[in-house]
Amino acid sequence: MSERTEEAGHQGLASALMGKGALTSDWLPAYNAVPRHLFIPDMIWPGRAGMNRQDDRVIRGEDPETWWQAVYRDAPITTQWDDGTYSGPGKGKIPTSSNSMPTMVFSMLDALNVQDGHRVLEIGTGTGWNAALLSSRLGAGNVVTIEVDENSARDARTRLESAGYEPLTIVGDGAEGYADGAPYDRVIATASIGRVPREWIAQTKPGGLIVAPWGPTYGGEAVVRLAVADVGTASGPFLGSSAFMRLRDQRTQRKHVREYLRGRAWPADGRRSMTSISPESVGDWPVMFAIGVQVPEAFPWAETYDDGSYTLWLRDTAVTSWATADYVPGREEFEVYQSGPRNLWDEVASAYRWWEEQERPGFERFGLTVGPSGERVWLDSPDHTVPVLGGRGRTS
Repeated sequence: MSERTEEAGHQGLASALMGKGALTSDWLPAYNAVPRHLFIPDMIWPGRAGMNRQDDRVIRGEDPETWWQAVYRDAPITTQWDDGTYSGPGKGKIPTSSNSMPTMVFSMLDALNVQDGHRVLEIGTGTGWNAALLSSRLGAGNVVTIEVDENSARDARTRLESAGYEPLTIVGDGAEGYADGAPYDRVIATASIGRVPREWIAQTKPGGLIVAPWGPTYGGEAVVRLAVADVGTASGPFLGSSAFMRLRDQRTQRKHVREYLRGRAWPADGRRSMTSISPESVGDWPVMFAIGVQVPEAFPWAETYDDGSYTLWLRDTAVTSWATADYVPGREEFEVYQSGPRNLWDEVASAYRWWEEQERPGFERFGLTVGPSGERVWLDSPDHTVPVLGGRGRTS
């Protein structure tokens, strides 16, 4: 690619980001100083804006045009599958590292509200682009970045040094933070969490901020901005939708449906009922978030069929309970089977009704408070805690 074409891609992305309000004037100098292409490996799997899907592998030396187009498109780029054990062609099972969607990168940096002299801890170095942007803005001496994957950390350090930045790069478990560099004014995570590590709060100065993607087991996820108090607590609002890879320390291994059926054919010992709530109603990202907060340690999976129908499976992480709801296009009543001590569909239906009763709130109406006794999600204000059903769902 010629310098002129490269510059056009760089400036075109800047214009798009500024048009969306993601790239603000105070971050524009860092954006110009740290071109994204310097932090993209030669082998990538381009993503799509607003979707957690990847295209097939692209190798820069084999298809430079497609590679450059991916770099300067406002979309995420997967850079690793299955913790580095798969390298293509095609795609692996689970994406485990990426260069995030630029809109998300700069929206989160803006939410971090950094000021001159601030010290920042970044959880998840990834390709190193975020650490480079922070280093350009604050000075590399004020940035600590931690990465659990040794190969990713090594490659990111090389890219950072080549670009002229040498923040402190640590190989370690991001859930533990980095106490030797504490206290920090700001903590930012580029991997999603389902619970806020207490180490992050302990290592942040009172009045400091933590910005991280947070989501329940069920699904749905949003970026939360927590203000840290001087008593080991933190609280703040969710800012908007996100879809990040899970922090490795908080990943869960999900059992196959056969483990729940225990060798029996479906519906096994499932209790049959009918519901007027369509499985289609409970599948969007915001409602999944609202359901997930109320229905802990449960997750969905859709078994699809050629005629457009599908079975929505619900399972608990303890492998004690399951439920199915069969969606058939055009129907107004849907068949449900539930098994185990938890009536998972009843819980989901109850949570959905609560969401409707609250006028279908989006992410921005929710917030999170973290303290010694645990975490609680609230709606509109910290004194309006979202209920947790925990098996007490109403009959659908």
